[in-house]
Amino acid sequence: MIKENRHIEFKSSFNEDVIETLVAFANTKGGKVLVGVNNKGEPVKNFTIGQESIQNWVNEIKTKTQPSIIPDAEINDYKGQEIVEFYVQEYPIKPVSCRGKYFKRVKNSNHLLSVTEVVNLHLQTINSSWDAYPDTIHTLDDISLEKVQASIEIMKSNGLTINETPISFLLKYDLLREGKLTNAAYLLFKKADSFVTTIELGRFQNDAITIKDTARTKADILTQIEQVLDFVRKHINKRVIITGEARNTQKWQYPMEAIREIVINMIIHRDYRSASDSIVKIFDNKIEFYNPGQLPEKITVDDLLSNNYKSTPRNKLIADFCKDLRLIEKYGSGIGRIVEYFKEEGMPVPEFRNISDGFQVTVFGPDMDSASGNVPENVIDYVSDNLTDYVPENVTDNVTDNVTDNVTNNVTDNVPENVTDNVTNNVTNNVTDNVTNNVTDNVPENVTDNVTDNVTDNVPENVTDNVTDNVTDNVTDNVTDNVTDNVPENVTDNVPENVTDNVTDNVPENVTDSRENKILEILRVNSHISLSQLAKQLSVAKMTIIRDMEKLKIKGLVEREGPDKGGYWKVIQK
Repeated sequence: MIKENRHIEFKSSFNEDVIETLVAFANTKGGKVLVGVNNKGEPVKNFTIGQESIQNWVNEIKTKTQPSIIPDAEINDYKGQEIVEFYVQEYPIKPVSCRGKYFKRVKNSNHLLSVTEVVNLHLQTINSSWDAYPDTIHTLDDISLEKVQASIEIMKSNGLTINETPISFLLKYDLLREGKLTNAAYLLFKKADSFVTTIELGRFQNDAITIKDTARTKADILTQIEQVLDFVRKHINKRVIITGEARNTQKWQYPMEAIREIVINMIIHRDYRSASDSIVKIFDNKIEFYNPGQLPEKITVDDLLSNNYKSTPRNKLIADFCKDLRLIEKYGSGIGRIVEYFKEEGMPVPEFRNISDGFQVTVFGPDMDSASGNVPENVIDYVSDNLTDYVPENVTDNVTDNVTDNVTNNVTDNVPENVTDNVTNNVTNNVTDNVTNNVTDNVPENVTDNVTDNVTDNVPENVTDNVTDNVTDNVTDNVTDNVTDNVPENVTDNVPENVTDNVTDNVPENVTDSRENKILEILRVNSHISLSQLAKQLSVAKMTIIRDMEKLKIKGLVEREGPDKGGYWKVIQK
C-alpha cells in the first residue's frame, strides 16, 4: 500500500497546495503528487479530469513558481480510478519559490523555510558560504594587520612559503574582495570586541543554578580558541602523578587534545548569523559546549559517530584558512578523533545532539562519587577546584624547576633563629586544628584516615629541611598574595613580625611572567629553536608563543638575527 512520505504526497484536488508540495520536492530530492487521492490513500469518488485540465494545471504551476518548474504530468490508473500524477526532480538552482514562499520536504510534510534557510540553500547550490560574502558594515580599518601578520608567521612555521604583505595575503585567501572585507576576514582579524562572536563561559555547581565563576569573550575567533581553553583549564581537575623522576607527570581530568578539538570545531563551524551565543558550561563531572547552528539536514548524529557523511562546512572560507593554520587537519575528521581520545582514556564517549537552534557536545569526566565516600587512594594526586582557586597555577612547576640560591641565602640570613621552632610549633598546633575542623566537615569520613596514613608513610623525613631549600623565586609573591586571604587568622598572629618584612625585602624584583622567563632560559641554551618547538616544550599554542615573543621584543629582551629559516634568537642581557 502506498503511503505519504518524503517523496509522495496525496491531494484530493488540484489547488495551490499541490504547487507548494512540488516546490518542496524541487528544493529537496524530488517527488510526486497524486491528485485525486485523499489523505488516507483512497481514490476520491467523482474526481474527473477535463480535456484541458492537465495542460491548464501545468501552466499554472509554471507561472506561480520562480524559477519556473514544469513537472512531468500523466494520467494513471489508481485502484480502478483515473488520477493525475505530477512528478518533479530536484532542481539544480535552489531555492524554488511559490508566490514568494519557499518550502522544503521534511518527512511527509512541507516546511516553510526561514530567511536563513533560504540563504543557506542558495549558497550550498553555488558551492559557497556566508562567510565568503562581503561584509557590508566593516572596512579594513576595523581589522588588525598585526593579527594578519601573526597568522602569516604561523603558516611560515608550518612550512608554507608566503612572501605577500598582509593586504596581498588577504587577497590571496579571498578574505578581501574588490577592496571589501569578507565576513570571514572580519571574524578572524577584527580589532575590537563585538557581540557577533560572544561566547559565554560558566563554572557551575551540579545543580546548574549556582554559578561559581563566569566570563565572556567577544574577541576575534582565533584569539577565542585560547581564551576558552584557558577558562576550561582553570576549572577542571589535574592529577599530579609522582613517578620518581625529577619532573612529575600532570594529567588533566579530560583529554585536552579532545577538548581543544571540540572548542576549535565550535568556533569555526558556528552560525554567526544567529542571534544566539555560544555557551560553555563546566560542571564537576561534565562540560557542555553549545553552538548556534544545527547539523546540516542530510547529516545525523549517527552519521557523525560512524563517520558516514560528507563534510559540508558552514563557514567554508574560515575552515579552509584554519586548515592552513593547522588548527584543523581535514574536513570531517574531528568527531572521530574526539571519540578516539576519550576511548583511549577509558572514558565515556561524548554526547552529540541537535538542541534548540544549535548543536551541543557534552563530555563526561571520570566517575568520582563523593557521596559514597569513594575517594581515590592517592588523595594527593587529585587537585580539586578549591585548590585551583587558592594555589597559583605555576607553583608546582616553579617549586620543581626554579629553585635558586638567592632565596635560600636570604631566608637563611634574615630569618630569626627561633622562626623554625615557632613555625613548627604554631603550624603543628594551628593547622592540625584547622585541618581537623575543615576536613571533618567537608571530606568523607575515611579520607582523614587515608590522608594520615598515606602522608605519614609517603612523606620523606627531611621535608621540613627541603621546604627551606626549595623555595622558588615567585613563591614569596604568591604566598604574600594568597596566604593572607586563605590561611587561618591565628597563624599570622603567631609568626614573628619581622618574617614578612625580611622575606618581602629579599625577593628578586624580576619574579614575574614565569613563561617569558622560561622562554629566555630556553633561548639562552638553544638560540636556533623554532616557535613550534618552543610551544611544544612549554605545552601552549603556537599563537601564544608568537605573542610572548612579540612582548619580549617590545621589552627589548630578544632580537631575531638572520632570516626565518637559518637565523637565530639573540637574548639581550639587561
